[in-house]
Amino acid sequence: MRHGTPPAQAPAEDLETVLKAGPFHTALRAAIAARSLSLQRVQHHLARLGVHVGVTSLSYWQQGARRPQRAESLRAVRALEEVLHLPEESLIRLLAHPEGTKGSGRPAARTYRSLVEASDVLEQLLGELESPLDGGLHTVGHHERVHIGTRRELLGRESHQIVRAHKDGVDRYVAIHHGDPGCAPDRVVVRALENCRTGRVRWHGGTGVLVAEFLFDTVLRGGDTHLFRYAFEDGTAGTSQEYVRGFSFAGGQYLLQVSFAEEALPVRCHRFTQNSAAAPRCGRRELLLSGRHRSVHFVEPQVRAGLLGITWDWG
Repeated sequence: MRHGTPPAQAPAEDLETVLKAGPFHTALRAAIAARSLSLQRVQHHLARLGVHVGVTSLSYWQQGARRPQRAESLRAVRALEEVLHLPEESLIRLLAHPEGTKGSGRPAARTYRSLVEASDVLEQLLGELESPLDGGLHTVGHHERVHIGTRRELLGRESHQIVRAHKDGVDRYVAIHHGDPGCAPDRVVVRALENCRTGRVRWHGGTGVLVAEFLFDTVLRGGDTHLFRYAFEDGTAGTSQEYVRGFSFAGGQYLLQVSFAEEALPVRCHRFTQNSAAAPRCGRRELLLSGRHRSVHFVEPQVRAGLLGITWDWG
């Protein structure tokens, strides 16, 4: 087939099927055919969105000769979803599976839209607590441990945190919990474990977002440090496949550890970074699962604004 020659028109029901089951190249080819666009027109529409990709690359992608892997290629795939009038993440999620495997069995991941909605809800909940985004504290060190249960669910997470006040009069910290899709935040248990006590708690059922105040027993002055521990007990959602931590500001050291139940071990785990919810994931590196402790971890010596996380594959 020559570059730019659209394939035969694909019935809408066929497109819906391949978008669910994959593989990626078949879904892309069907989507282009459903829109009756030549590859040159697809390239033109992408360019109008500020995304530049060659006709040859588009041809290779829809033939299965190559797969988008680099950051700029993944950005192009997200733009293709817009150009081809496809649901968000419908093409991107197919790239998470080897070609020829079914994508419909993969647990639902958070989409960009869901992250944006959660951000709007978070702003509302913080407003109810009269808590600004910058609560007067800088994180010096943060050790976070996430527990995955026997049903592959996010069972809970515990944080051991050291903060430093950069102004006088700080006496609390507001923690955020964003459960997996299907989370029931009204059933999440908030626990103050050390050097703090639980204050007000607010949640939003539709997005699975919960915010909780942890009150200190002392009022910090500028420069004072405080060490405290707290936890969220969840277990209300379905299968978990990743844990993501967002940072609005640069900070100190962050250690993320994910522990798995002996009856539910993943086949592989990777860490990743992301500049924002809209940006492609990068810095992907495989993490080795500790046989004895059934856990993986990474340490970020100096956190930057953005997202950090660990994703795992159940096989």
